[in-house]
Parts: sequence; C-alpha cells; structure tokens
Amino acid sequence: MHIPEYSQIVSPLYLVTCKKNDFHWGPEQQQAFAQIKQEIAHAVALGPVRTGPEVKNVLYSAARNHGLSWSLWQKAPGETQGRPLGFWSRSYQGSEVNYTPKEKEILAAYEGVQSTSEVVGTETQLLLAP
Repeated sequence: MHIPEYSQIVSPLYLVTCKKNDFHWGPEQQQAFAQIKQEIAHAVALGPVRTGPEVKNVLYSAARNHGLSWSLWQKAPGETQGRPLGFWSRSYQGSEVNYTPKEKEILAAYEGVQSTSEVVGTETQLLLAP
C-alpha cells in the first residue's frame, strides 16, 4: 500500500514516541492520527509485476524542495490506467541540497532507474519527469 507524504503526516506521532521527549498527546497528534487512519482506508494497493512485450513500464520522477521521489507503473493492453508497482523517496544528502533544479531532476531520474531496476530489471521503457 502507498500513502503519499506518509512521513510528513505521521511526524507529529513520532515526536511523542522519541525517548528524549516526554509523552504529550496534543491536538497536533490527534489530527495526525485521524488523518493517517483516513489515508490508510483509502490507500492505493500496489499491483503485481507483469512481464511481456506488450506490458509498458513507466517511471515517473520528481525533485521537490525537501527531496526526491519516483514511482513505477505498468500498463497492459486494454487498461485505461496503469497499476502502481511502487513508490520511493528520499531526502537530499550532503551537497545535493545545493544542486540546481535541473541537477536535482537528473538525480531523481537516476535514483529512480537504479532502484526500480530491482523490480523490473532493465525493462523500463518510458521515463517521465517534469
């Protein structure tokens, strides 16, 4: 299952579970808890990996303010919408924060190809980036 921006949604919950912090359940934690329950109820189910010459693999990548993200989708003949196989993201590391927007987009595409090759090998046929 995939929940977009999961780490941002649940971050108030992690704050109260850290050993260095005293446990205090406030309105921010209650709102995060309610939102994550709602997100779980409507989460996207990930599809099985399909193979064959007619199956198209599409990799979407993006570079945002706080990090990189990419997702892998498959579309088979007769389907109007592809099925998600996975979603990945990570924060910028070290000097990557200082990269230009174009360099960040290239990095997102590179990371996407590297990590999704474990799922579909070298069969990615289309890369879409903003």
